[in-house]
Amino acid sequence: MTLHIPPSLRHRRFRLLWIGLMISIAGTQMQVWALFWHIRNLTTEPIALGGVGLVRFLPILFFSLLGGAVADVANRRMLLLITQSGQALVAFGLAALTFTNTLQLWHIYALTAIQAVVVAFDLPARQALVPNLVPAEDLPNAFSMTSIAFQTGAIVGPAVTGLVIAYAGLGYIYLFNAISFMAVLAALVLMGAVAQKSASGHKPEISLKAIREGVHFILNQPIILSTMIMDFFATFFSSANTLMPIFARDVLHVGAIEYGWLSAAQSIGAVAAALVVSQLDQIRRQGPVFLISVVAFGLATVFFGLTSTFWMAMLALVFVGAADSVSTIIRNTIRQLQTPDYIRGRMTSVNQIFFMGGPQLGEVEAGVVAQLFGPIFAIISGGVGTIIAAYFIAVRWPQIRAYNGDEPQLSQAAPAD
Repeated sequence: MTLHIPPSLRHRRFRLLWIGLMISIAGTQMQVWALFWHIRNLTTEPIALGGVGLVRFLPILFFSLLGGAVADVANRRMLLLITQSGQALVAFGLAALTFTNTLQLWHIYALTAIQAVVVAFDLPARQALVPNLVPAEDLPNAFSMTSIAFQTGAIVGPAVTGLVIAYAGLGYIYLFNAISFMAVLAALVLMGAVAQKSASGHKPEISLKAIREGVHFILNQPIILSTMIMDFFATFFSSANTLMPIFARDVLHVGAIEYGWLSAAQSIGAVAAALVVSQLDQIRRQGPVFLISVVAFGLATVFFGLTSTFWMAMLALVFVGAADSVSTIIRNTIRQLQTPDYIRGRMTSVNQIFFMGGPQLGEVEAGVVAQLFGPIFAIISGGVGTIIAAYFIAVRWPQIRAYNGDEPQLSQAAPAD
């Protein structure tokens, strides 16, 4: 297979956003894993780690649908300028409290909740913007490259996190994350105006009617609905990331540096898988590939729960990440190509409840199960639950088993620039 420049990166505006996201995501991932470690320093109770998931989920539940409606009415690029700035301010707040030795558990919960409100408006705008930056034929590749940007940041971020915790301090992680948002802000300024499409005769508005229209659209698209429900259950049952500090310290008996590499392991596998996908012209039989990747995700999670050595745990997490990357690329492509542009923000906002609600509630579930039965049981039972969920979805929605990837599209992406 001859390597070539991914087609989506030939489009200047997407290339700018991609580079900015890669830098920003590294900082965000540093903060995510630093917060888990910080909470573990403040308390040894697993349920306290699960509390992070709850304070992230509730704002998503209450504000996500509104965020999608706003993304379909407002200028998505301008909206991102606001939301990215808001997240930078939250990170600055965490840094200031840490440097002054005043950060308490309730501060972490409160600032995390504020950031989740901002993300409820950020994500629909960001995902809906991508199809406005590349033509339809390059959209699968764009989501593959977006996955690479996310996972590359998620490798560098956690790996550096362990070193910074060990040799500098948690405050510097939060400070770097605040600064990293400037990369996305610069990309948004440099790309200039981005056109958005409206349905013929459709007047954009922010209202309950507009929100209901988005929900109604999802309920009448079985391919999109089935991937969203799969997303929720897979991430709910297999969301053991929150337990990583406990697993690293109490099961594998390793320190902060090894914890950083464990946190990065899933993204190492995800980048490898996304690089392979980015070199493919087309992915056929996307439905079966999607289902198989979710089952593989569950099996790898079970294997991780059974490991007792650092290197075997790393290997298991690499496979977890690779399987998750393939399923993420396929489901994002399905949703964006099967959704008209005028309603993409609302579709993404509904999806946000599923794919962010799953892992956040999963963190609560993992914390409760670990509190009652221990972290190993929490991880293994989660992997088994993922496999059962994949079987249920495949039986309930046979359309996903038959989906090939060349079905008629309901949307038109942006023209080449």
